Amino acid sequence: MTETQQNKDEASKPLIKKCTYCQEMKPLTDFQRRTGRRAGPYSRRGPCRSCRGLGPQERAATSAPSGEKTNPSAAPVTQHSLEANTAAHSLEASLPMEAQHPRRKPVTDKARERHRQRVRHLLSRLKPADTRALRLNRNGMIRLRGKTDQGRRWHQEIELDLAMTLVRERMAVIVNPYTVRRLYSNKEFRQYVLKRDRYTCFFCGGYGDTIDHLLPRAKGGHTTPVNCVCACNECNQVKAARDVDEFIESGVPQPSPDDFEAPDNPDASEGTLHT
Repeated sequence: MTETQQNKDEASKPLIKKCTYCQEMKPLTDFQRRTGRRAGPYSRRGPCRSCRGLGPQERAATSAPSGEKTNPSAAPVTQHSLEANTAAHSLEASLPMEAQHPRRKPVTDKARERHRQRVRHLLSRLKPADTRALRLNRNGMIRLRGKTDQGRRWHQEIELDLAMTLVRERMAVIVNPYTVRRLYSNKEFRQYVLKRDRYTCFFCGGYGDTIDHLLPRAKGGHTTPVNCVCACNECNQVKAARDVDEFIESGVPQPSPDDFEAPDNPDASEGTLHT
């Protein structure tokens, strides 16, 4: 058999890949394709499509049988054991949701206000920078440069008032009298705000994974560390373009038990502040 025929036979064989969760060998078509720099004709993601929708506990239950060695001396499954497992599952299903999956207790108004004071204290540490060194270029604008989430450089021209606001609110620094540089990419800024606020909603005290503007953008607010706080999705949608005091006085939505699910290892350190 020639080398060309051998390559054709290998190309005709269905490609398989090992799932990182269930540890099973499956066809390559059962895995989602990658995007971005790592994309290629055969580059696929680690977990298969059926395992990507499972939670952490379900993934552990799925991968446990494959990682454990079978014990030949183990007792065979009998009808009595099957009935016992069925009764246990029915008893667990009859219990309330709180008993099956214990959650953290909802925060009180005192704890919620204490968290708001902590965030306000962190925001007060971001002292405004001096913007007197800025000068307009020939076009009457200020050059703003930065990087995308992929690391590519970009630049644009903005007005002097916007450049002064970004510098004062610690979103940019002055490079020279005609140029300012943005400190964060979009992804870096989101992670910075969430870690600074410990993934806790500024309004209701539940688990938050979105960013909300204290002064809405519709009223002149900008996306800066001083003007952005962590918020849950519900509070972010309900608040809309209202001011903070108006939204709190009108009644903040009470978080559900699921909103108190925090990430595994949230980085709650305050050393990430740029003061």
